Order: sequence, then structure tokens, then C-alpha cells
Amino acid sequence: MKSLSSLTTSIVRVCHQLSAQGFVPALDGNVSARRDARTILVTTRGKNKGEVTAKDVVAVRLDGRLVRKGPLATSELPMHLAIYRERPVVGGVVHAHPPYATALAASGQRLTINVLPEVILALGIVPLIPYAMPSTDDLGKLLIPHVGASGAALLANHGAVTWAKTVREAYLLMEKLEHAAQVEFLARLLGGPKALSDPQVSSLLAQHPYTARSVR
Repeated sequence: MKSLSSLTTSIVRVCHQLSAQGFVPALDGNVSARRDARTILVTTRGKNKGEVTAKDVVAVRLDGRLVRKGPLATSELPMHLAIYRERPVVGGVVHAHPPYATALAASGQRLTINVLPEVILALGIVPLIPYAMPSTDDLGKLLIPHVGASGAALLANHGAVTWAKTVREAYLLMEKLEHAAQVEFLARLLGGPKALSDPQVSSLLAQHPYTARSVR
């Protein structure tokens, strides 16, 4: 079992980083970390992430029940739980609304993943998940087929979510996703990104396959 205090500290730190980067305006976003095989820690609802403290992190069982009475977990809890249940080695999940990645999702466009080698290796093939009502089980169900093949997803008309072995790694993937979306936006202004060939992408994945270096 991981230390409760260290996990809580990690979640609080990630919340503050998300806020500082402008990825979670107002009360947006939520962060979680796996404590053990049956329990996760997750942020509560209705809190600006730049103001989150240890008191704003609650323990929840994988069946969705609070470990003890107290503040309610984020309304996006079903999405977090779906990821943890599907892939037991995932140790952290971050959901945010970074502007460039969210702009892609809001316009129904995928990230052109086969442009930057480091993005291929860090994120895998990032899917665009069809719109589903936020805070419902439907969104989690749509994510499940992609949890083992990527470390991130764009959520149509919504935002983005990342997952990894630790909550810090999940945060770094969110940074990487937003940077890739911003580069793509600028590249489109310059005539469009030039994609790597299929053999070049295959060579990258053969040397450093996503599932070997991330959450396996």
C-alpha cells in the first residue's frame, strides 16, 4: 500500500501545477491516484485546483463508495474508476481542459500523432473519444478500449484525460499532449504538419513500444 500522505501530497501538487499552467479554469478538472488494489484517492468537487489542499482529497473504493463520510468526490469519478478497473497498473489519472487540446476535441479533430517522435513514444496513438455526457458511466465505457493502447485521450466537446503509472507521470503526459496540440495548431497555420511515414512510426514503436515504457 502506498503512503496516504505522500499520495495526497502528489495529488495536491499536480492540482496546483494544472492551475498554474492554465489547464483547469474555474472549478474544472480532477486528479486521482491509486492507493492500493481496492482504493483510489481523488479530488473533491467544486474546488479550484489552485486552491486544493489535503482536505480536498478523499478515498474512494473501486466500486465507487466513499471510504468514510465526508466531502463528495469529483463528479467525474466514473471516468477515473473505469480507467483503474480496466488497467490495474495505472497509478494516476488527470482530467483537464488545456486550451489547445480542448480546441481539437471541441472541433472534432484528432491529434496528428505521427509528427513528433517524442509524442509518439510518450502518448501512443491518442484517440478522440465520441461525446458522452460528462460525469456519467457512458464516458468511461467509451474510454475502456483505449486504455491499454495509449496514455491519453481527447474527449469530444469536453477536454482531455491522461493516465500513467503515477499521478506525476499522468500530469507530465497532459503537458506533453497540450504542447503537441499547440505545435499542431501552429503547424497548420504554416501549411500543415508533415507526418512521418508508416515505416518510420513502426520503427519508433518497435524500439520503444508504448506499452513497454508506460503503464504495463
